[in-house]
Amino acid sequence: MTSTAALPEPRAEADLAALIGSRICHDLISPLGAIGNGLELLAMAGAVSGPEMELIAESVANANARVRFFRIAFGASDAGQMVRRGEILSVLADMARGGRVACAWDIAGDAPRARVKAAFLALLCLETALPHGGRVVVSASGDDWHAVGRGPRIAVDAPLWSTLAGGAGADISPARVQFALLPAEIAAQGRRIAWRESGDSVEMTF
Repeated sequence: MTSTAALPEPRAEADLAALIGSRICHDLISPLGAIGNGLELLAMAGAVSGPEMELIAESVANANARVRFFRIAFGASDAGQMVRRGEILSVLADMARGGRVACAWDIAGDAPRARVKAAFLALLCLETALPHGGRVVVSASGDDWHAVGRGPRIAVDAPLWSTLAGGAGADISPARVQFALLPAEIAAQGRRIAWRESGDSVEMTF
């Protein structure tokens, strides 16, 4: 007797991918924290010092910041789950230290994890349009959230960005997976996403 498993629904596939993202980030956070603690102990004992130590410490801090960010952006988000505003600000500040794009979070209070996830994915999209770095401001007006990126140069890959509106778009590379995940997440929330480019900025509304 042969049985054939039913193919998972697209949303089920998205949920599975998010669970995998959560698992990977969860398993990486603990060892990264242990390495950071070990470096602090070595520094306090005076056992190691110099530029090599600083480079290792900086790399660990950057890796830890990215894992915390990715855990929200690519991980699972249960209905009703909230993210403390202090945690959001901490994650974004740590990310800015190791990156070329800073983010100002102008939303008061704690926020639903699903909405924060969408905002973090939007931030990753906006980073691609700021090749020389810049600043992203996330704010809210009514029930809509906005993410506006500004920088010395704006470079929008039109086929890639068209995927946000359901267009055929371009082939999605691993470095651009956020362009596939964001519209799926927005649709799952029962919302719509819009974006527009001006001379010195790119604005996303979701």
